[in-house]
Amino acid sequence: TSNEGKPQTGISFLLIDMKSPGVTVRPIKLMDGGVEVNEVWFDNVEVPANNLIGEENKGWTYAKHLLSHERTNIADVNRAKRELERLKRIAKSEGVWDDLRFRDEIAKLEVDVVALEMLVLRVLAASTSGKNSLDIAGLLKIKGSEIQQRYSELMMLAGGPYALPLVREAMEAGWQGDFPGGDAGLAPLASTYFNMRKTTIYGGSNEVQRNIVAQTVLG
Repeated sequence: TSNEGKPQTGISFLLIDMKSPGVTVRPIKLMDGGVEVNEVWFDNVEVPANNLIGEENKGWTYAKHLLSHERTNIADVNRAKRELERLKRIAKSEGVWDDLRFRDEIAKLEVDVVALEMLVLRVLAASTSGKNSLDIAGLLKIKGSEIQQRYSELMMLAGGPYALPLVREAMEAGWQGDFPGGDAGLAPLASTYFNMRKTTIYGGSNEVQRNIVAQTVLG
């Protein structure tokens, strides 16, 4: 909405009715067969000026605040802690807990989960004091998404061939179906593994996030 100054100072934040003429949503089917993300196409879409959020040309300021929350949520530290304990249970039940190299990988993961939780607390502390925490939130996104991929990979390794059947419905809460692998506790592992491949791409790819962190933190 303005060509003066830096590019980001000319951005305004408007809400768009997804039912507006010219808006087309195309679902993207993920590797696990589910649909969680979409392509959104805008063809000569008109948006009323009264849909403006806040002040004109302050859109990037508002977007940074939202991005900080988004990247903090993507880290999903609570789930990481739950899945870590689940990984330990699977490793013990499937007999790989006695493998020292496998236990080393679990120990490394646990250290990183604790560090991730500390980063989350730093972001929350910065947010309550009114400081810009976008750079730390970028770190959260990087580490959180990589942790998600690591625990899903380790659970697949622990489950072995019994984790291979792909039963996407097993990821749904309350699922009570039959599982070809036998142990229903292993049922969601393959779907979770494939689903987690997207985490290092969405919410700002990790390669881009590393550049942002380098520019804002290292200079």
